[in-house]
Amino acid sequence: GATTEEEGVHLSPDARPTLAHQTDVVLAALQRAVGAAPALRQRTRALGGYTWEPSKVPIVYVDADGTEIPVDAPVGRTLLEVAHENDIELEGACDGSLACSTCHLIIDQESFDKLKPPTEDELDMLDLAFGLEDTSRLGCQIKVSPELKGMRAKLPEGSNNMMS
Repeated sequence: GATTEEEGVHLSPDARPTLAHQTDVVLAALQRAVGAAPALRQRTRALGGYTWEPSKVPIVYVDADGTEIPVDAPVGRTLLEVAHENDIELEGACDGSLACSTCHLIIDQESFDKLKPPTEDELDMLDLAFGLEDTSRLGCQIKVSPELKGMRAKLPEGSNNMMS
């Protein structure tokens, strides 16, 4: 239990799990009260407190004709998967097995700089891509993460499908 001393209230070690549970209950009630979006429901513990990470982040696909298609991309999914889930015309002929370049995207520079470098296999496939640019990547190789919030991924004017 808690003991009171001159400095204030101190919790015994066995009270901490109860406090964590109470915090979870309060946070859940607050989310319900304000109608929090599912994107805010994932949480991680950091430094003994709570920080919030979104389960979805907003990104924008830009079609070859310049049409912007904003989507809420689930964290952990690839850009190819997100495109297919949102009926965006990104081919992905090899189903993300890194055997083609039909999911080629041109990433905005700021987001491109946040990505892990491409593997040799991805670079080999990008060599076959139509309309290759300095910030070109394969959509099957980029997983959505909170750092990519606001990313712009442009679809090139065409693709080279060596699979058909």
